[in-house]
Amino acid sequence: MPAHSAQTAAAPAKAKTAQQERMVTCNQDAKGKTGDERKAFMSSCLKGETSASGNALSASQQRMKNCNADATAKALKGDQRKAFMSTCLKAK
Repeated sequence: MPAHSAQTAAAPAKAKTAQQERMVTCNQDAKGKTGDERKAFMSSCLKGETSASGNALSASQQRMKNCNADATAKALKGDQRKAFMSTCLKAK
């Protein structure tokens, strides 16, 4: 009987998902941080609020985040949400 371990050793490694890649990058950037500081950094980094390099969201990204939160709070869906987002994102 052939050993199955030879077959599994030859199997290619699975590609990482985008979230797994983000976890690796955020984890590397969090080196040197401990406790609550690390926890806060990892949370915001994994959510995409802070880029892996530690930069804050751009103005347009922040506007998108705020408009999206407002639309969700107002429970807008479909065409109403589209119209609201369009108006909100154009506002300066």
